[in-house]
Amino acid sequence: MSARGVIVTGAGSGMGAAMAEEFVSRGDLVAAWDLNGDAAQRTADRLPAGKCIAVTADVGDQDSVQNGLAESLKLLPEVNVLCSNAGVLDDYMAALDTPLKLWNRIIATDLTAGYLMARAVLPGMLAKGSGVIVYTASISGFIAGGGGAAYTSAKHGLIGLTKQMAFDYGRQGIRVNAICPGPVRTGMTEHLFTPEGRQPHVDAAVAGIPAGRWAEPIEIARLAAYLASDDASFIHGAAYMIDGGWTIS
Repeated sequence: MSARGVIVTGAGSGMGAAMAEEFVSRGDLVAAWDLNGDAAQRTADRLPAGKCIAVTADVGDQDSVQNGLAESLKLLPEVNVLCSNAGVLDDYMAALDTPLKLWNRIIATDLTAGYLMARAVLPGMLAKGSGVIVYTASISGFIAGGGGAAYTSAKHGLIGLTKQMAFDYGRQGIRVNAICPGPVRTGMTEHLFTPEGRQPHVDAAVAGIPAGRWAEPIEIARLAAYLASDDASFIHGAAYMIDGGWTIS
């Protein structure tokens, strides 16, 4: 079987870097996208030569996304899988504390990017009658408290986008699903482990979940790879919890 072409956004660190590594380990070719081009290149450099290309792109900007796709196709023969993973936190800010500039940035990166990335890759997927999109949502797509007003709103919206796109394109061979991580120790959450950044309610919540710990990025990456595989061929429009039991506790 020929190697699939996979785009992973937010691949400079954390879950995205782990996804890039996981897909390459399964024989795929990966375009590792990140706003930080140096970080994306570090991910590519850790992988076997010729298996991963680093792409600098702002996933919340339409022109940047189109340029990123063109750059990706220098390595990928086509895009079979999109892992739209890039995201940013809002420091758990309530609505009255959230400046409009921050709101717009969170919505652009955590929600609008999913729409822009899909619009970039869907024409090619539809032309060949197959393709997989995996969105990185969050438990914040179901509950409050996992982020602030902007982040929670964006992740609720991303799950809605997942379901609607699965409904719209499933009969044309496209599978669209979302993964919903709980606490994952990544570059985006690393500040929560510093004295200045600690959030007591987050510490208490993690301590109280059945798993009793933070997830490692590779655990999330394996779920993304499963949902992108033929083993998940009957899974459409799902939002998979991978939260250590946070939402049941």
